Amino acid sequence: MQNLHILGSDGRLLNTWFAVVAGLVYNFLPFMVLPLYASLEKIDDRLIEAAGDLYASPFVGFFKVTWLLSLPGVVAGTLLTFIPAAGDYINAQLLGGPGQSMVGNKIQSLFTSGGDYASAGALSVILMAIIVMLVLFYIRKAGTEELL
Repeated sequence: MQNLHILGSDGRLLNTWFAVVAGLVYNFLPFMVLPLYASLEKIDDRLIEAAGDLYASPFVGFFKVTWLLSLPGVVAGTLLTFIPAAGDYINAQLLGGPGQSMVGNKIQSLFTSGGDYASAGALSVILMAIIVMLVLFYIRKAGTEELL
């Protein structure tokens, strides 16, 4: 059986990048599903039926009606998952090995083990500034300026 590079060299799932990604998905999936569900529940069924009445295929009807009307839920869910995942360090620490680290791991190690509070604080502020810039760019591109 071929190694799919998901498992480690010894055949274990723990201490691999896949374990870290699976842990992040497991932890932050509810933050995406709940806003998306609330957004989809608000869509009037008659709009979807109208797309079918106007001879739109299910694929086209989904993207022209359902996707566009659920976009505020997609934006909210994406922001609710991206912001905490950017600073998460526990998943990489517990599920990944020494080779897997995230920005949160570097900040945590600088603060606790290294005692370098200035570098940890500077890296935290840089991470926060990057997140704010990405969030503002994302909201503007998604067309939901009313969220600001």
